[in-house]
Order: sequence, then C-alpha cells, then structure tokens
Amino acid sequence: MGFQTKAVVDHIVGWLEGYRKNAGSKGFVIGVSGGVDSAVTSALCARTGASVLLLDLPIHQSTSQRNRGLAHIGQLKSLYSNVSSASVDLTGTFDVMVEALKTSGDDANHQLALANTRSRLRMTTLYYYAGSRGLLVAGTGNKVEDFGVGFYTKYGDGGVDLSPIADLMKSEVYALGKELGVGEEILSAPPTDGLWGDDRSDEDQLGASYPELEWAMEFSGDESKLSERQREVLEIYRRQHMANKHKMVPMPVCLIPAHLREH
Repeated sequence: MGFQTKAVVDHIVGWLEGYRKNAGSKGFVIGVSGGVDSAVTSALCARTGASVLLLDLPIHQSTSQRNRGLAHIGQLKSLYSNVSSASVDLTGTFDVMVEALKTSGDDANHQLALANTRSRLRMTTLYYYAGSRGLLVAGTGNKVEDFGVGFYTKYGDGGVDLSPIADLMKSEVYALGKELGVGEEILSAPPTDGLWGDDRSDEDQLGASYPELEWAMEFSGDESKLSERQREVLEIYRRQHMANKHKMVPMPVCLIPAHLREH
C-alpha cells in the first residue's frame, strides 16, 4: 500500500494528544527554525487543538532562515486559534557567554563547541517557557538524524520531552509537510541545522544527502556490487553512526557490585 501519509498524520496527532493528556500538560512548545522538521512538528501539534507556543530563537541567524520560520509561524497562527508565538533574540546572550568563556581560536573543535552551545541555549529557553506555562517540549528530530547518524546536539535539540517525528525518514517528513500544507519555501530549502551563522547545509556537514543516508541506513545487501559512491556513502553513514552512538543509548551508569554493598 505504501506510505499512508494522511493516516500517519492522524496517528501522530492522536499520539500527541494522548501523551499530553496523560502528562497533565496544557500543550506543546516548539522551536521553529525555518526547516521542514520543525514546520511539520509544529503543524502536527497545532492539529491537536491543545495550546501550542511557537518560538523564534535567532542567534546570528541568516535572514532567509529566520524569514521562512516567521512565515510558517504566521501561517499556523492564521489557521489555528490555539497557536501563539514569541520571539526571543538570543544573539546577545550567546555573545555574552562567548565572552565569559574567553574562547579563542578557529579550530574545528572550538567552532563545533560554539555551534552546540547555540543549540543548548535554545533548549534552555524552550524549557523556560515549557515550565512557566505547563507545556511539553516537542522535539523535531527525524529518524535519520536521531537514530541513523546522530546529527543533533546532546542536551540541545536532543533535549526534549517527546519526539513525534523520530520514527519518520526525512523523505517521509517531506511527504507529511506536503499533506499539512507547509510552505514551498520550506519544502524546497536545503536542510540546515542553522547553528553556524552561515548557509552551510546538512549535506555540506555530513558529506551525503538525506536520500543517500536513508539508503545506507536500510542497506543489507552485497557490498561487492556497490558503486564507488555507494561504498563512500555507506562508510560515511557507519562512521557517523558509531561516532554518535553515545547519543542514541541511555546515559551510562556505573553499577556498584553487590559485594561492595555488603556490611
């Protein structure tokens, strides 16, 4: 039968509403970035009828990325009376933190740490609003990012209360986006995490496109028959998966042997 887009939308909306009721929460808060994942997540939450707060959280954000997010927020607010929004410019906060850390240098580790710091500042802000308004933080990660290559920030965009689209491949997220009426500007924009203050895409960072990574994630055939590019993509996927596996498993706990507890 293939991917049943409308039925999947209804299933996720029902799941969100059931989880919200069981948690005793008033609704959801979502950080809207201008990308397809946050657009789909916010549209799904809006369909529950519960209170939905959409946050615009720029940190040295490119104008095009931010404008896409603001347009999507405006669209949802015009369609759903249960949707509200707020903008919190975290650029100054980020700059103060960078100054306090007395960071210096342009090496890759330094720049990556700062990019992840942006994501964690946004998480802190999302949880402020969630805590003050009785809301749940809805995650925007898809299956390729969360369980394939681990392409997210630990305790940043990975710090959420529930993950409504984490069992969807990126291609399936796009299918839901079309079903939900997400704007063409978002659907056609190159995916980006927006953490670098420039226009670099996810593919630029990962070295492979999402369709390629989806293929690698599901591959189980004869590697001797693969093309040179397919072998390269498979290696990229496996390397990223192993390097980021610590994000996909529970936090390790040092268990104390029983004999060390004996009196």
